[in-house]
Amino acid sequence: MSNKQKKTWILAGAFTLAFGIAPAANAMHIMEGYLPGGLCIAWGVLCIPFLAAGFLSMKKTLNAHKNLITMLAMSGAFIFVISSLKIPSVTGSCSHMTGTGLGAILFGPAAVSILGLIVLLFQAILLAHGGLTTIGANTFSMAIAGPFVSYGIFVLCKKLKVNKRFSVFLAAALGDLFTYCVTAVQLAIAHHADVGIGEAFGKFLVIFAPTQVPLAVIEGLITMLIFMGLETYAKPELRSMGHIKERK
Repeated sequence: MSNKQKKTWILAGAFTLAFGIAPAANAMHIMEGYLPGGLCIAWGVLCIPFLAAGFLSMKKTLNAHKNLITMLAMSGAFIFVISSLKIPSVTGSCSHMTGTGLGAILFGPAAVSILGLIVLLFQAILLAHGGLTTIGANTFSMAIAGPFVSYGIFVLCKKLKVNKRFSVFLAAALGDLFTYCVTAVQLAIAHHADVGIGEAFGKFLVIFAPTQVPLAVIEGLITMLIFMGLETYAKPELRSMGHIKERK
């Protein structure tokens, strides 16, 4: 193992230790049994094409660059750790950072759908965060919708020649916020007995906003700092992914 790889592992270990020490929480993604059966199936079916594309994208990347497997694993670990730190919010859900922006920027949004699904399964089974019946809805909001927005923002900023580090911050923060916009839609569709879906959506957003907006800013800053660390200690990997230009 080269010195640069050792430094990368040390950086990842230090980050995991810093954010992994947290009290147990009973807060969740959309909790078990909180969505009607029909919606659970519908959201699950909607995820299938994205997951298929993610599997193919991940396979293509690793076949071309086997050295990126460590970086891919680190991206998944980051999602697991940072999304496990939760703040209770509206009944049946919670506010938390997602961590998917980093993976979307590095590997594209399709690959993150697989990482997110794995994380959500582990959290549902081992930590009682979320649920198996709502795995489709949680996957769509956190592992599909959010990452696609993060990737789109990053690409747009790149075309507009925005500072790369600010682009990373913006992509991670807005991807986090969009995840909760989708979650609010999912809850509004399921629970709007006394009001319309639009009004229910607005109410869920208002409830999420006080905790989720500052969390999104924090996630953006953390993601930017990690990207800066990768620029220092993982240049070969970033170069192979096209994030650092080849020297002429």
